[in-house]
Amino acid sequence: MSYVGPDFEPPQPRRSRRGPLTVALAALVPGALLGWLVFETMGGSGDGDGSDRATVRSSPPSASGTATDDAKQPDASPTPSASAPAAPAASGPLKGKVVVIDPGHNPDNFQHASEINRKVNIGTNWKECDTTGTSTNDGYAEAKFTLDVAHRMRTLLEEQGATVKLTQDGDRPYGPCVDERARIGNEAKADAVVSIHADGAGAGNRGFHVIMPGAVHAGAADTRAIVAPSRDLGERVAGRFVAVTGSAPSDYIGDGTGLVTRKDLGGLNLSTVPKVFIECGNMRDSKDAALLTSGAWRQKAAQGISEGIVSFLRG
Repeated sequence: MSYVGPDFEPPQPRRSRRGPLTVALAALVPGALLGWLVFETMGGSGDGDGSDRATVRSSPPSASGTATDDAKQPDASPTPSASAPAAPAASGPLKGKVVVIDPGHNPDNFQHASEINRKVNIGTNWKECDTTGTSTNDGYAEAKFTLDVAHRMRTLLEEQGATVKLTQDGDRPYGPCVDERARIGNEAKADAVVSIHADGAGAGNRGFHVIMPGAVHAGAADTRAIVAPSRDLGERVAGRFVAVTGSAPSDYIGDGTGLVTRKDLGGLNLSTVPKVFIECGNMRDSKDAALLTSGAWRQKAAQGISEGIVSFLRG
């Protein structure tokens, strides 16, 4: 069963491998699930692969989501790439595939203000190496959330046979900076990279959104080759995230599609492999925070994101 968002206009531009999408609006999920599910039937080319994709209206690059969006530039310290070597892949449908998971920020960034505030080149301009990230009103840090979800995803994806690498595993004093985070995925020749985040928007703003790279060709940045596959990855991740968690797309950014295109994030601009960010919810909203601080919900989040990656890699 494949998922899409509500009945939105076709994305602009659209360079999909598939034919036109026929979209049907589904009923609200009964019971305790939050949000709604919408299902898509693939038409045109007749691929019929049951892949999970979100149908979206093209969203302009935006930094309006939160004050912390612009700061969510996960990347490098001068230390070499941080995570332990990827474990040997098991047998499974993803045997031979490489996935890089990028847990946003670092729990110890706050102790290294000068290091994370130094500027790095993101292709279009210069930005801070990294930030501390946000937190819930009760003090649950985004960096702890992202690392927890990354660990859960690693387990799920390795069970599918993928080789999984983390950009950091809580094993370095700060960072890595945004440029190094991109470089880790590039050097791994990753088949897919997903950067995990949680937003810090105003109270009352709810929902998740997936950030995809726009076409950038400036300085060290050239995303033109990865825009289409990254959109494919982003749509599938968004689709499975809704299906598994029951969460609704953001009601404050992305026009209700759960998909946003940006050209100002170094982790995307410097990537040469398919990559997206996902903001799993808003830590500053009490209802979203109740989900983000729940271990059971984080397992669902990890499963939804992982299923999106699996869908993308299997085509």
